[in-house]
Amino acid sequence: MKKNLMIACALVTAAALFLTACQGNGGDAPAANGEASKTREQAADLTVAFPIFGAVPKDLKAVQDAINQIAREKINATVTLTPISFGNWDQQANLMLSSNEELDLMYVGSNNYSNYVAKGQLIALDKLVEQYGQGIKEALDPAYLKAPQIAGSIYGIPTVRDFAVYSGIAMRKDLADKNGIDVNQIRTLDDVEVALKTIKENEPNITPLIPGNVGVSILDRYRTYDNLGDSIGVLPKFDNDLKIVNLYETEEYTQLVKKVRSWYTSGLILKDAATNKTTVPDLMKSNRSFAYMSNMKPGFVEQESQNNGMTMVTSTLIQPVSTTSNVTGVMWGIPINSKMPEKAMEFLNLMYADADIVNLLNWGIEGQHYVIKADNVIDFPDGVDAQKSGYNLNLGWLFGNQFLSYVFAGNDPEIWGKMDQFNKSAVKSKALGFTFDASSVKAEYAAVTNVITEYKLPLETGSVDPDKILPEFISKLKSAGIDKIIAEKQKQLNEWAKNNQ
Repeated sequence: MKKNLMIACALVTAAALFLTACQGNGGDAPAANGEASKTREQAADLTVAFPIFGAVPKDLKAVQDAINQIAREKINATVTLTPISFGNWDQQANLMLSSNEELDLMYVGSNNYSNYVAKGQLIALDKLVEQYGQGIKEALDPAYLKAPQIAGSIYGIPTVRDFAVYSGIAMRKDLADKNGIDVNQIRTLDDVEVALKTIKENEPNITPLIPGNVGVSILDRYRTYDNLGDSIGVLPKFDNDLKIVNLYETEEYTQLVKKVRSWYTSGLILKDAATNKTTVPDLMKSNRSFAYMSNMKPGFVEQESQNNGMTMVTSTLIQPVSTTSNVTGVMWGIPINSKMPEKAMEFLNLMYADADIVNLLNWGIEGQHYVIKADNVIDFPDGVDAQKSGYNLNLGWLFGNQFLSYVFAGNDPEIWGKMDQFNKSAVKSKALGFTFDASSVKAEYAAVTNVITEYKLPLETGSVDPDKILPEFISKLKSAGIDKIIAEKQKQLNEWAKNNQ
């Protein structure tokens, strides 16, 4: 219309009358035209990849369609959900990133984060968050949003969930009660050993201890140090005056892998623990295991009882602590592959601000996969259970803002308030907020990562003899350049401390 005014002054009066009429109708005419134009545009389709436990839900397409109804209306976009088994995630994610496969949003864990950034595989998100991420900014404390910063930029957005953990052991209540195991008396690894030996003796068909997840070791869920993102140089006792050490050369690590080895040779640990691809729920439901080490949080017992289909109990071994890895342990990133990073950020923003999107991703479709019982509490519909449901991911911690999620029946309806308080009360690592930038030691980082991949799981599941293998592991780490990486990490930590403490 402005162009017409410039071309033909005679239309000024008509234009003024038209604008006055529009204002009299609340400005609806221009808005309607804008909506019509938006509808005529072809919706952007975003590929969203994330890991899941078990098989792909049979109702995934129906849930995706329901999400797309909302996304198309709010941001003129649709999504193609691409779930991948946790056991295959690292391999498939690396393949998608390296092959330049179409990918717009992806789960990013702290174990791979700095490596992805060093390889230039993730887009810096600072400007995108400022422009399209208002919901993200409102949902996340600025300190947590800043926690993934590398060299002044963020490449991942933490999900809103527990930002601290306490380490412990989760056990089947039926077997603990049957065998007289008092979980309140388990406070150390020696206490754990006594309980495992009791199960081994009295339940010969049960494996006492399994890893806490596919692809993780026994010791991954028992950390007395800040791993500073990758365990390539760690901070003992979450402080150590900010002096970084090589974890694998410490006396504590030596003693821990020796203890785990003794458990393994005594038949207390799953024989194929280093290569196992079966999830914890599947191992528990098939009556093959008693316990697993895990990172815990408020609501953990209810969560695991639901996941495993049986009542679980826990014992705490390490008190709650918050590290950068806790905050950045579950994030979302936009890969360099994305041709639509702005639209990807718009959808990511919905995952932090739109409860309907969050609950569709987590629980599925109301009336079909769940029903609302009271306020924010849901349950399965009549005739439906975890096995019969066509969509039961139960991965609220993965999908944006968990505090917008419904609470499943059997869990504490006040869990999100308690989680918030838990986050605030945890001991904070002295290096909370520090993230290592490995770009200057890219070659060494890749080489060291390969060595760790080869040796870590076998050592930390007890599958190999540490007296023989640990010195070999350390030697190969040094040849690969771990000392150079630690020196660079120490340099960056010192610089970070100057600016942040």
